[in-house]
Amino acid sequence: MPSLKDLKIRIESVKSTRKITKAMQMVAAAKLRRAEENAQAARPYADRMNAVLSNLAKGAKDSPSAPKLLTGTGQEKTYLLIVATAERGLCGGFNSSIVKLARTEANKLQSEGKTVKIITVGKKGREQLRRDKADLLVGHVDLSEVKQVGYDNAHGIAMDVLSRFAAEEFDVCKIYFNTFKSVISQIPTAVQLIPATFDTVEGGDDKGTLYDYEPEEEAILADLLPRSIATQIFTALLENAASEQGARMSAMDNATRNAGEMIDKLTIQYNRSRQAAITSELIEIISGAEAL
Repeated sequence: MPSLKDLKIRIESVKSTRKITKAMQMVAAAKLRRAEENAQAARPYADRMNAVLSNLAKGAKDSPSAPKLLTGTGQEKTYLLIVATAERGLCGGFNSSIVKLARTEANKLQSEGKTVKIITVGKKGREQLRRDKADLLVGHVDLSEVKQVGYDNAHGIAMDVLSRFAAEEFDVCKIYFNTFKSVISQIPTAVQLIPATFDTVEGGDDKGTLYDYEPEEEAILADLLPRSIATQIFTALLENAASEQGARMSAMDNATRNAGEMIDKLTIQYNRSRQAAITSELIEIISGAEAL
């Protein structure tokens, strides 16, 4: 049974931890608002880009001169997986959920005889994947010094991916991240970047409308597809940033509550032990007085 001194030290230690988790919760809440606004602001642009490229791709996909970013290499032997996670921990299952999705996909592809290569964005994802996928890691993007993710960060990643594709290092590229829904809900998501895929636009203002393009669709796609890849990566990074702060806020709130419950339990245990010690001392004093 721990002594009174040990219990008191432990109570003070848990109180200090609670102060830290409470402070981290408040910081995450402050950062979440800006990160959520950035993610929401990027969605309309990404949706509109998707709508335009989807319309262009319909007329150019079967063309012999269509860009390879749209049609692909004609085979699916080598996959490049971009796993985007956080640079820091203490955010619940945020990082683990993304890595789990990417690891499951990598295992499935390998079982089918495919070659898998992985680029990690964020230290935490790399640390987890190094345990069993170290031989698949071909690149890493360090954003630890970046306070707020910008388009330049996404553009740098996109240029690296495009140069690898031009060098025929892979056939299919996917990015893994968390889509922000709410503070308690972040959805692990996989999006294929190359060959380009576009969501079907239903009920939009382009429905039933025919367009004539100048120059031709192929030329426009050759210019817009690299921008689309950078935009998709940027959107993923923004969604990740909001999801990370939401997950950290939730995790630190739970940690603060758990610390409070532990302090209450330890305080009760301390008071009972102290009362037992006092009672024991009183009995010894009374017994000694009676003996005299």
